[in-house]
Amino acid sequence: MGERKKNKRFESIKILVDELLFSIESMVNRHEATVYLYGVSTFASMLAMKRGQSPELAAIAGLLHDYYVFKTGIAEFPGPNSAEAVRVIIRDIGMFTEEEQITILRSIFYQDDSSRSHDTYEEIVKDAIILQLYFQSTVRKLPRMDVNRLRNVLGELEIQDEFIEELFHKEKETKPQLNEDKRLKLADIAEMLAGQDIIGEPGDEHYREICRYWPDTSIYKVLKNSWCAAFVYHSCRQAGFLLPIRYPNGSHRLAGVGAWLEWAQLPDTGFFYHDEQDGFTPQRGDIVIYDKLLSDHPHDHIGIVLAVNEIEILVAEGNRDNKNYSSIFHRDRRLCILGYIRIDNNYQYYFSGDYNPL
Repeated sequence: MGERKKNKRFESIKILVDELLFSIESMVNRHEATVYLYGVSTFASMLAMKRGQSPELAAIAGLLHDYYVFKTGIAEFPGPNSAEAVRVIIRDIGMFTEEEQITILRSIFYQDDSSRSHDTYEEIVKDAIILQLYFQSTVRKLPRMDVNRLRNVLGELEIQDEFIEELFHKEKETKPQLNEDKRLKLADIAEMLAGQDIIGEPGDEHYREICRYWPDTSIYKVLKNSWCAAFVYHSCRQAGFLLPIRYPNGSHRLAGVGAWLEWAQLPDTGFFYHDEQDGFTPQRGDIVIYDKLLSDHPHDHIGIVLAVNEIEILVAEGNRDNKNYSSIFHRDRRLCILGYIRIDNNYQYYFSGDYNPL
């Protein structure tokens, strides 16, 4: 590929990132984000050149690696969420081969996985991040750094520096509170939210909160009359059930009902149950998935269970009956229900598989 076309690719990505940075209201935050992203991009390009790889692809991966974080202000799962946000961008820009897209996305996805070694570009981005944090930490705190990785990359670059190792130890991870009933908390939150009579329009503050996780430019229009699953995602996050916007290698984002069904049936979860399956009875805090309730399509609606009797379930739903408003009401327990998701109260997202973005 000619240098001219390569420069156009980087310039195209640069324009997108600059637009993102310009949208950050705080001048201080905008400056910090600019220094950080361009710093990582520069270090990635330099490391790629030294290691005999493409400086252009590495620079692009470095520039995009925290795209979701700065787009939404949400810091959890920066790798998986940024990879998912960027996936659509580099696909639609039409300037990257499938292999190049995979290289960029995997480099972004694995950025925080310091427990394992990955392929060349993934390691380049990890090392570029740690160099940027070491030389000019403006966004993230130094205690998150991996001391051995820092020492190795400085040695590779033949940079001799003395630092007090204790200053760079990782912060102790806060252990989740066991025995906390997050499902009851989920029901409480969903009940409170649905009772606000949320309208699926950008003028509604609660609707904007529900939409903020999804990085699409036209997300308010995309989710209009179809935000029942986004309501569940928002409620789960508020209750402490944290998931990336798309489970790795999943068919859909968790703004869709099918993604919840797919996730709940994974071998690592096993959270999906049919009513009365092996004595299963729905409870407050379960998630209900309907089947052909509002259309001829399977798993076409979703809500959160608040109460149960032999005949009915009381549910909190966003986008009730696809009419674009939230509500609390009863549904027939025997009609058009595919099953229920009961999330383990101690569930913590963890993915150790091989990420395949395309």
